[in-house]
Amino acid sequence: MDVVKRAPADAAHALAMEAAGLAWLAEAEAAGGTRIARARLAGGALHVARVAEAPPTPARAEALGRSLAALHAAGAPWHCCPPDGAQPPLEWGSSRVPMAAEPVSGSWGAAWAATAVRPVLERCVERGRLDASGARVVERAVDRMAAGAFDAPQPAGVGAVARIHGDLWSGNVLWSDVDTGAVLIDPHAQGGHAETDLAMLALFGLPRLEAVLAAYDEASPLADGWRERTPMQQLQPLLVHTLLFGGGYAARAVEVARSLA
Repeated sequence: MDVVKRAPADAAHALAMEAAGLAWLAEAEAAGGTRIARARLAGGALHVARVAEAPPTPARAEALGRSLAALHAAGAPWHCCPPDGAQPPLEWGSSRVPMAAEPVSGSWGAAWAATAVRPVLERCVERGRLDASGARVVERAVDRMAAGAFDAPQPAGVGAVARIHGDLWSGNVLWSDVDTGAVLIDPHAQGGHAETDLAMLALFGLPRLEAVLAAYDEASPLADGWRERTPMQQLQPLLVHTLLFGGGYAARAVEVARSLA
């Protein structure tokens, strides 16, 4: 039986975007990419095939790491690009984080800052989620990001732009008895940096994370310093959580930004 997801009439685009993202990520399965949940739009709802879950064993963790490398290697046209088949508005879910309809001038940092980070920061300030002092700290970090201070090569085997899940926290990884170790759900699929997905896995604690990362690094060696870049990659999701939920996420975002600025 499918899991049925519905949205208010004014947010129906979110379901269509999720369906497009799932289909686009699933294209990488033929080359060994992580299994993606099957979904279809019908009757104003998104019907997602239910996944038979299983424990996160070492073997499944290794399979997930290898398959994530293959998913990222499928590539994308430009940083922050929407998935194939996406229709305007080009934004994701309740957070309404935008994507880039065309390439943004500059490096990954420039595109990520302009498209996915600065707009969320501005909305956090507008809603009073961040005070003026905290906002200034985050702004300085985002300025450095936009200037390319944190740019780094993609993992070996990944082209200039990775095909990323975009919201790869542990809740969107369903461990299962499949050849890739897990099935992925609920993406913010887009072009980006592979390290963004890996940092998101670490943000809320994926079981057997080190085994996943080791297998990924073996299949597609990560660039030097990737662990040190993990907090930087976590700034954007922390800002999104600040926007949506407030509370302690704002303090965590400011702490990370202070370490970067």
